[in-house]
Amino acid sequence: MRLKLFITGLVQGVGFRPFVYRVAKELSLRGYVLNSDSGVVVEVEGEKERLEEFLKKLQTELPPAARIFSIDKKFLDDIGYSDFEIRRSEKRGEVKVSVLPDLATCRDCLRELFDKSNRRYRYPFINCTNCGPRYTIILSLPYDRENTTMKKFKMCPECYREYTDPLNRRFHAQPNACPECGPHVELLNEKGERIGERESALKETVRFLKEGKILAVKGLGGFHLVCDATNEKAVRELRRRKRREEKPFAVMFKDLDQLKEYAEVSKLEEIALTSVETPIVILKRKENTDLAPSISPDTKTVGAFLPYTPLHHILLRDFGKPIVATSCNLTDEPIMYRNEEVEKVLGKLVDGALIHNRDIARRCDDSVVRVISGRIVPIRRSRGYAPLPVVLPFKLKRPVLALGPHMKVTVAVGKEDKVYISQHIGDIDNLKAEEFLKETVRDLIELFELEPEVVVTDYHPGYFTTKFGKEFFQERVRQVYHHHAHTISVMAENEVPLEERVISFSFDGTGYGKDGKIWGGEVLTASYTDFEREFHLRYFPLPGGDKAVKEPYRTAVSLLMEVEKEPRELLNVEAGKVEFVKQMVLKGVNSPLTSSMGRLFDGVSSILGIRNYVSYHAQGAILLEELSMKARTEKSYPFEIEGNEIDWRPIILGILEDLKKGVSPEEIGMKFHNTVVDIIVKTAQILRDRTGIGKVALSGGVFQNKILVEKAFKKLSSLGFKPIIHQLVPPNDGGISLGQAVYGGLI
Repeated sequence: MRLKLFITGLVQGVGFRPFVYRVAKELSLRGYVLNSDSGVVVEVEGEKERLEEFLKKLQTELPPAARIFSIDKKFLDDIGYSDFEIRRSEKRGEVKVSVLPDLATCRDCLRELFDKSNRRYRYPFINCTNCGPRYTIILSLPYDRENTTMKKFKMCPECYREYTDPLNRRFHAQPNACPECGPHVELLNEKGERIGERESALKETVRFLKEGKILAVKGLGGFHLVCDATNEKAVRELRRRKRREEKPFAVMFKDLDQLKEYAEVSKLEEIALTSVETPIVILKRKENTDLAPSISPDTKTVGAFLPYTPLHHILLRDFGKPIVATSCNLTDEPIMYRNEEVEKVLGKLVDGALIHNRDIARRCDDSVVRVISGRIVPIRRSRGYAPLPVVLPFKLKRPVLALGPHMKVTVAVGKEDKVYISQHIGDIDNLKAEEFLKETVRDLIELFELEPEVVVTDYHPGYFTTKFGKEFFQERVRQVYHHHAHTISVMAENEVPLEERVISFSFDGTGYGKDGKIWGGEVLTASYTDFEREFHLRYFPLPGGDKAVKEPYRTAVSLLMEVEKEPRELLNVEAGKVEFVKQMVLKGVNSPLTSSMGRLFDGVSSILGIRNYVSYHAQGAILLEELSMKARTEKSYPFEIEGNEIDWRPIILGILEDLKKGVSPEEIGMKFHNTVVDIIVKTAQILRDRTGIGKVALSGGVFQNKILVEKAFKKLSSLGFKPIIHQLVPPNDGGISLGQAVYGGLI
């Protein structure tokens, strides 16, 4: 008989065709395998029992990086194939195949990289079908060399032999190259002069690092700014040049053993660190190491990661010490990814640049994750993950494009049962970020050859994404409320059935609400296409609007006025400034009402004397969480529910009473966290009694808080609820595009 298969998933660029070839040969089957626009097509002929065994092995013995999303299969009459072969790719119709993300250097390539007898010894671009660049070099599908930025490098006879040998692990490894025929590195000094290439460039780069210099190093999706992570002077200078005051820098370590000297690593954190995605993992920093204090000046954590390209491995092994490896940009601008971009900042932002001549097709920042409640939760989903799809438990009615919100933006395209999410774009606060957004939208539409019938934006009229959508897509635009999109995103990735409703806690800093006010402390009951606002935090004025985000004392003034307490007596802020903000609130000048849980966290951090001003987003809330982890109390503060309002005023009064008694800020902070958990549990119980709904969704930036998620998850579970949290997309606004895409594809 003949078995014909249509396979979709992560099945191109991962050694899938050689795997199919080997299994077919092992079972003495005849036929072919090829890449198509739809995925992979396989036809095999043989005895039915062997065909069934082939089908079983196909799903249980996959290559490590491969993943099957669907197999359409049918048995047909045989047509007399004489052998099994790997055929050339074909292109006939629309693209449905998944584009694979960039993969970290595999063990086999790493072993060869440092083997003096190997012809690729210390070659910074070593790769095979199991590792190397994918998403950042693909120009179009199908994934063949002529459709990547490697097309300008003609393979030498030895590389071509590997490339065409089905039994070689470099068979059809599209970036396959060696020192004779592939890309190479060059080092430029601060004047833009070439002072080394190939091996000499690598050695000079290490010398620069030892001298305390700041360099740009070209990676997979753009350039890193790097310096010696143990050199306080160099790290401070990097902060000055990058205009990044206190936000922690990521640190790259040469291997896991070295990393463990600097940070505490749990089993799950180790799994995240050593995964093929190799994200930055937020870890607890060890005390008394030689890591520069300015790496993370205000927290006890470190964003740690391991080398994921051969170039990184060489530099880290040669240098011997950890390095700062942060995005090469000025704060709030997109990462630089072209050689000419970096050449313009030589002598200003950097003292030198290690460049290479393999072009990057699209910029892509490093991903960031945090282990929360026994799960690996994305904080920024980008390199290593993008543009992996989220597979839905249903099919969308139409192809859709989602443009994201305003902060931590990703965009997404959805079709049938998959939503493909872009790399991290960031906050759309300047012209370069706006161009990056437009560039990514064009890129996704072209790459997946998708013409959206619906384009979804946020309801906020001031967001650039909203304006852009309405201007360029006009009558195709549909809008979804911010907190409903948060809810949909966590429902979709947890495969909540189409007909089911959930209780949702959508807690974040800012989102435009149905009543035109700033929402952010929302308790909803929701399906994928509609929601009811069941409860929300009691509104309070936000003096200065967005300015209060950077100056949390403004929120603290507002909260204290609401409980009729004098802010000047309770806040360590210049009296004149406090009085000015008071008058704004009293006169209603630029003081929009908000129900934001994120701003409540900010206000409490100011009242506790943690932060009156912040230098990066949510700094006050982050430090409040870290401080609270030092306490062990299970106590909490009272709160009241009046109608559909959650009255937070008793919480503030309780905090003030504790301060008067001399209770430590650590204990007060933990009591505040416990109270927010109590709010979640209490309102969930009310809604379960009212509606019978038992599934509880937690989404929004506030749920990046480890204390909050772990305590809420545990308490809800103990009471028979089924809590769901994020594991595929971030709980923050980086996950909004998923919710938008699902909404637009269903309405």
